[in-house]
Amino acid sequence: MFAIIGSVVVMGSVLGGFMMGGSSLLLLWHPLEVVVICGAALGAFLISNPLKVVKASFAGALGLVKGPRYGRAEYIQLLKLVYDILVVMRKDGVLAIERHIEDPSKSDVFKKYPGVLSDHHMMEFITDCLRLICGGNLDPHELESLLEYELETHHKEASEPSHAVQKVADALPGFGIVAAVLGIVSTMAAIDGASTAEIGHKVGAALVGTFLGILVAYGFVGPIAAAMEHKAHEESKAFEVVKMALVASVRGYPPPVAVEFARKLLFSEVRPNFKDLEQELRGKKAA
Repeated sequence: MFAIIGSVVVMGSVLGGFMMGGSSLLLLWHPLEVVVICGAALGAFLISNPLKVVKASFAGALGLVKGPRYGRAEYIQLLKLVYDILVVMRKDGVLAIERHIEDPSKSDVFKKYPGVLSDHHMMEFITDCLRLICGGNLDPHELESLLEYELETHHKEASEPSHAVQKVADALPGFGIVAAVLGIVSTMAAIDGASTAEIGHKVGAALVGTFLGILVAYGFVGPIAAAMEHKAHEESKAFEVVKMALVASVRGYPPPVAVEFARKLLFSEVRPNFKDLEQELRGKKAA
């Protein structure tokens, strides 16, 4: 939502200021400049990135319209799921969790939290971690180190689309200059016998190319890349929460303490306070 509001503010400020100076928006209407700049930027984007990054970039840009996957309510559900898993392991032994992770969709523990169950990447991370705990015989330091490597890989992969889009933003002013140079070349070719008005129109069209390249780069594509990177960083926090709780449990802490370790990792705007989370874990709704 904020991405849409920000885009409206950018367009309103730029075009509104232009019109307040007594100019017409038709002076900026030069479709050929748009074709040159956007087409060249798209082509360079396709050349420099593999297909999976291209798909993820478009999906990530469109996903900015939606809010983050994990808000305060979703984090509470995630923490409750981890707590329930740790309670089962504590009461019935580590091996008791095997039947739940073989097919989470049929598990009584996982089915209580459909929001987390629908997150394929999160479920894969949780079940893989639990398999390591069940059969790996890893000490807490080894487990934590291994999960750190996995999270580092996940974060790098999640950040690739934003970095790819940022490179397009960096290139757009250059493509704007390319469009402007082509416009000047066209102007020079038509200068013989052309009137002052015609020359002025062509020069103006060339300058619009530079304007569009800079505006699109710094007003839209660059901010989109930054928003995608911020969202990827926020969503990676959920994996860190799970890692912290499981590692704390392996170190011997009881489930409430392990979940409290995980809660401390959350950003303030989505972190439930201690009392609310305690009530949720006891099966009571926070007041």
